[in-house]
Amino acid sequence: MTEDTIALVKPDGKPVRVLIVDDEPAISELVSMALRYEKFEVRTAATGGQAVAAANEFVPDVIVLDIMLPGRDGLEICRALRADPATAGVPIIRAMASALRIMPRHLTCRD
Repeated sequence: MTEDTIALVKPDGKPVRVLIVDDEPAISELVSMALRYEKFEVRTAATGGQAVAAANEFVPDVIVLDIMLPGRDGLEICRALRADPATAGVPIIRAMASALRIMPRHLTCRD
């Protein structure tokens, strides 16, 4: 980030809070690093149970949720978050990084 770059902040001047839910540590770390570089406040969770607890404790502005979680999958977690009045209005970006591994080679960016 350069001096000319404006950080994305909430109207009160506080950083945007993002909860990243992914069971693959490398993906969580990569996304976290990119968002922290842009001055976002980031927390991570690796399981559905951790995600629900973190969402209630951390109160994120947005959640990045892996759909392919072990145990309770991302769709179940999404439903649980929507059913809780504390997190019902939080935008959820549903992601599936594992899809890159199962896509036919000609549909990926790999050579």
